[in-house]
Amino acid sequence: MNVYDFDGTICYPNSTVGFAFWCMNRHPSMWVTFFPKIAISAIMCEMGLMSKHRMIRRFFSFLGEIDDFDEQIEKYWDAHETDISAWYLRQSRPDDLIISASPTCVIAPIAKRLGVKFVATEYDRETGVFVDNLMYAKGKSRYIFDNDFPLIENFYSDSLSDTPLALCAEKAYLVTDRAKKVVEWPHLDENTLKKVHRKIDTGWTVHL
Repeated sequence: MNVYDFDGTICYPNSTVGFAFWCMNRHPSMWVTFFPKIAISAIMCEMGLMSKHRMIRRFFSFLGEIDDFDEQIEKYWDAHETDISAWYLRQSRPDDLIISASPTCVIAPIAKRLGVKFVATEYDRETGVFVDNLMYAKGKSRYIFDNDFPLIENFYSDSLSDTPLALCAEKAYLVTDRAKKVVEWPHLDENTLKKVHRKIDTGWTVHL
């Protein structure tokens, strides 16, 4: 089984961010009701004043503002299915697993089109809460262990924050250059490991 992170790995740009702007452009009131608060939250997160977990929950709140969600998400993927990386399409297999921090309601339609299994963050659009763990960093490896998945042959991600899951695979690869280039996972020396642990613990994404 090969396992793939989604956004920044086999899809560029970030699908949930892209869908948020898609919806704001079709529901202009969201530029007032949603955009200012998420812009402030993003700044606070960048300054270390808000955890990534809390910021993501606030960001996902836009999903509850869309009355025609089912229609819009299909239209979004009609227009953005070409965002899936060509290198992935060439090597995809029926037993692939996508594991993503993005919400299930955004990932499910494209996973169905690709014909692969997926795991994503379960987010309740009506109540605005996570139904299960955020599928980020250690949350991904925890899910794999808790559900007794088969051996991971190859793991692909654009972020060193996914090191916990990379260490579970026989081989891991880092995806760079806007999801176009695949290289071997970097050697984790002592200083890099300290940085990775610090960033994972605080909920920040780590890129090379």
